Amino acid sequence: MRAGLPDFRLGNVLATTFTGTLSERHGAAVERIPTPDRLVDWLALNGLAVDSCTTAQLDLARELRESIHAAATAAAIQDALPASAVQVINDCSVQGRAAAVLTPEGKRQWRLSPASSVEDALSVIAADAISVIAGERDGKLALCASPTCQAAFFDTSQSRTRKWCDMNTCGNRQKKARFHANQRKNLRPAE
Repeated sequence: MRAGLPDFRLGNVLATTFTGTLSERHGAAVERIPTPDRLVDWLALNGLAVDSCTTAQLDLARELRESIHAAATAAAIQDALPASAVQVINDCSVQGRAAAVLTPEGKRQWRLSPASSVEDALSVIAADAISVIAGERDGKLALCASPTCQAAFFDTSQSRTRKWCDMNTCGNRQKKARFHANQRKNLRPAE
């Protein structure tokens, strides 16, 4: 990965992992795809390798990311899906050329042609978002309990009660804050 840029958050659900390329949305936002080359890196890491990306394609990717975030957030709180977000997701989904293939392990994998563009990769992400938001998968959309994050994530835990988008970041941060608060409370002199 490129030096000096924040690490990517990796996940098991392509659409919500993509929305995680902008984190801490309600705090000091962290943009993980600030340049076209960085989007190329993220796509390659997620099995959607493309040769290049323009600034216009990066803008389209960010528009899709924010539309998925808006629709997933609405679905998580059981609100109406924003029409503009649905339109962007649908438009991105239908404009790409990608094929689903079956791996020897019995898993679905997306294959882009050698001449694939960013739009082809974005169509795969949009199709994944449609599958998640439409409730076609076993799990539920939820929002991170961190007040500075509130990212939409797909909870596949057995109890469907996960609180954090990522235990290594948001969950760990909250646990450390609780620990330090308890330490301060225990250090106070008895009255």
